Amino acid sequence: MGKEWFGFISLALNFFGYAFYFISIFNRKTKPHLFSWIVWGLVSVITFAGQFVSGAGAGSWAALSSFVLCMTVAATCHSRGEKGITRGDWIAFVAALSALPLWYFTNGPLWSMIMLAFIDTVGSYPTIRKSYDDPYGESYPPWSFYCARDVAVLFALDQYSITTMIVPIDGIIITSCILLTIFWRRRIISPKA
Repeated sequence: MGKEWFGFISLALNFFGYAFYFISIFNRKTKPHLFSWIVWGLVSVITFAGQFVSGAGAGSWAALSSFVLCMTVAATCHSRGEKGITRGDWIAFVAALSALPLWYFTNGPLWSMIMLAFIDTVGSYPTIRKSYDDPYGESYPPWSFYCARDVAVLFALDQYSITTMIVPIDGIIITSCILLTIFWRRRIISPKA
């Protein structure tokens, strides 16, 4: 199977995941956290640019679509998002955004991608914290699709290097953490009436 097929598979998984996520948002089962989605959107567009110039080919397609979709989720947060923003959420958000200028000054694409993976991880804190506190406030099927998408991205890469692989691997780790948090906490906490 060619790299382009894995690129198309990563796009399909991405769109399926977001379709489930939007359905869950509009059915008021999921309340996305604005801070995470803004950070993930910014990381996605920068990742696309870095992967594209590093020869990722079809492996960069999902990052570009993720940018548009993340910002669309962020736009829904005003009316349907998480309202319980904690001090820790603010700290993670400010830390992630303040690292963006550092990303700009890194020398070369490798350090840029390492910095983006760091920003992506820190920006995930609000959603992981929210999933811990309210595991029923996140829908787990979309996160399964996002994890599978990042695996497909790895297979779609034209060039394998730390530069092209670090952000998808980071995505697999983050989505797995969110999934595990949701599953684990749902076993402990019963749904609200």
